[in-house]
Amino acid sequence: MYQTNQTNQTWVTEFFLLGLSDDPQTQLLLFVLFLVVYFSTILGNLLFISLVLFDSQLHTPMYFFLCNLSLSDLCFSTTTVPQALIHMLSGTKLISFTGCAAQVLLFLFFGSTQCALLGVMSYDRYLAICDPMHYTLIMTWRVCALLAIGCWFSGLVASLVDSTFILSLPYQGDNQIAHFFCESPAVLVLASADTHKTELIIFFMGVVIIVTPLSLILVSYVCIIISIIKMKTTSGRLKAFSTCGSHLIVVILFYGGAIINYMTPKSSQELGKIISVFYAVMNPMLNPLIYSLRNKDVKRAFRNAVNRTPFCRT
Repeated sequence: MYQTNQTNQTWVTEFFLLGLSDDPQTQLLLFVLFLVVYFSTILGNLLFISLVLFDSQLHTPMYFFLCNLSLSDLCFSTTTVPQALIHMLSGTKLISFTGCAAQVLLFLFFGSTQCALLGVMSYDRYLAICDPMHYTLIMTWRVCALLAIGCWFSGLVASLVDSTFILSLPYQGDNQIAHFFCESPAVLVLASADTHKTELIIFFMGVVIIVTPLSLILVSYVCIIISIIKMKTTSGRLKAFSTCGSHLIVVILFYGGAIINYMTPKSSQELGKIISVFYAVMNPMLNPLIYSLRNKDVKRAFRNAVNRTPFCRT
């Protein structure tokens, strides 16, 4: 758990995750809830990705970006939930320093990638609604691929910068993380040195990876709303609102939690854990449901896929 060097300084080699509750019955209830949510996340996102891959009518830029979002959701959830499930079931809540470092890095990577993807998706909707005549000329498959690569690359850079500053700090003495996984703010409070510089770096990276895409989203939707108001037909307005409504719901759910945990003054640890449950555990499950339930194309693709199965034909 601790390692002593030649200067008699005790370095943390393992962390103890306090989790969401110490009560055995509550932990069992949470285990069942997290397990159901995780399997729903896996099945929902894999199903969505499969529908887009195998239905040619869904081979459009919007669904290409949604596939990337589903993939990041799968990875985002897998980074934290399986470890939390093991801890809830076994009662052993230890995680090695290396394992914790990997969790910090991967969580930041996939979370930052989602921020960038949501920004790119708002730009895609802006072009589709505000400039439909030039949409296909601008959003070519080459451009879509470059934008997607840029999202993943920006997520990687942001995670490397943040995790490098967080994990390079000395951790001595207290090794109890008041969380159910190694999230940056919860780990940072255990550092045995001044964290002001690291907090400034995290805030700056938050501006780059959270505020910048969010600003793009806000500007895009102001233009979209103006265009929708100018539409003469009610059916056109409803179709435009339907196309953008799902994206807005996902943006509000994800960005709300990320801003509170990473860009506001330190709140209570309990509040931080609850917020993390929503955007780290629940959100990856809700995303495919939100896009599927409000989307006629996805519903049609799902019905076609069901009708093509041998069991349903018999």
